[in-house]
Amino acid sequence: MTDVRELGFDPARLARLDKQLARHVDAGRLAGWQLAVTRHDQVVHDTVYGWRDREAGLPVESDTVWRIASMTKPITSVAAMTLWEEGAFDLNDPISRWLPEFEDMRVYVKGVDRTMVTIPAVEPIRVWHLLSHTSGLTAGFMRVGHVDALYREAGYEFAAPPQNQTVGDCVTDWAGLPLVFQPGTAWGYGVSHDVLGRLLEIWTGQTLDVAFRNRVLDPLGMTDTVFTCDPGRRERLASLYLPDDADQAVRSPMSDLPIEPTILSGGGGLLSTCADYVRFTRMLAGSGELDGTRLLSRRTVDLMRSNHLPGDLAQLSSGGFAETTLDGIGFGLGFAVVVDPLKAHSVASVGEYNWGGIFSTCFWVDPVEDLTAVFMTQLMPSSTFPIRAQLRQLVYSALA
Repeated sequence: MTDVRELGFDPARLARLDKQLARHVDAGRLAGWQLAVTRHDQVVHDTVYGWRDREAGLPVESDTVWRIASMTKPITSVAAMTLWEEGAFDLNDPISRWLPEFEDMRVYVKGVDRTMVTIPAVEPIRVWHLLSHTSGLTAGFMRVGHVDALYREAGYEFAAPPQNQTVGDCVTDWAGLPLVFQPGTAWGYGVSHDVLGRLLEIWTGQTLDVAFRNRVLDPLGMTDTVFTCDPGRRERLASLYLPDDADQAVRSPMSDLPIEPTILSGGGGLLSTCADYVRFTRMLAGSGELDGTRLLSRRTVDLMRSNHLPGDLAQLSSGGFAETTLDGIGFGLGFAVVVDPLKAHSVASVGEYNWGGIFSTCFWVDPVEDLTAVFMTQLMPSSTFPIRAQLRQLVYSALA
């Protein structure tokens, strides 16, 4: 059994961490949660609390299945970079090389309908723009401007398509809408990774689920990370909750819907378990290698976890929702990157990289402390209360 003291943790402070997180369940703010922390490639802490389905009296268990939403994006990014290492594309390549509908893009300036003014994009959307959310693409749920409304009018509240659309149809529709900024000049959340997922299909000649299995999931032994929830996993699937006016978690009707996506979303479509995602974060912490299997080179992981922006998100964000705070946070190729923890008022290390999902899941990898954390729960939206910041406080304060 792992001696947490030898790995630099105080057992009493780890117990305090669980006690504090349990309070959110006991107070009704969360139904249940699962947390795994590793250091030096060993599991230091692996705990569950509460209910995967509170109303049915089903507890969170070690193999509970979670909707990871935007934590799909780092998997899409890693899959893409395995192809980059093989020379399938260059990061500076215009995506119109494979998706000609993205030639001659236009950028929104002002106005609506007949008074709408757009100008030509000075820079083409390049592959690295998709990876870093600097493409100018947005999404209907952002609700910060007129272009977001155009996405909703076209049937895209989220990335989910209108009926009978393929992912190729979706990409074509998005290419027909104006960008919210000139590519490479700002940072904005949206459908960039869904477009990247479509490129993965083109580069590999495979559907995205097959490409994921071949390039990431099977090599890492992530056997429970899937797009479609079969009956066996359905029994282990955590229900989804929403906050009511008193910040109490209320079971969402979405919990009872079948999970059989009509398109495979590189931006947010996967289900996973905590154990599977820990294998993914251990690979990243291992500079691209896990249990003797090398997925990426050390230099590629270093490239991905470096800030590719000229500043932080507070300076460059186009507004709207993001799965991160903005001050002191940059962005790499698939991950948010801590560039100034003091500006972020965070105990995180410089260079920590991370991301989360709309259902309040999150992970981070800290190369300085050689530490990873994966947190799973199912509360939408992730901005309901600052669980992620508190989680960092608790984990780092448990270091001896």
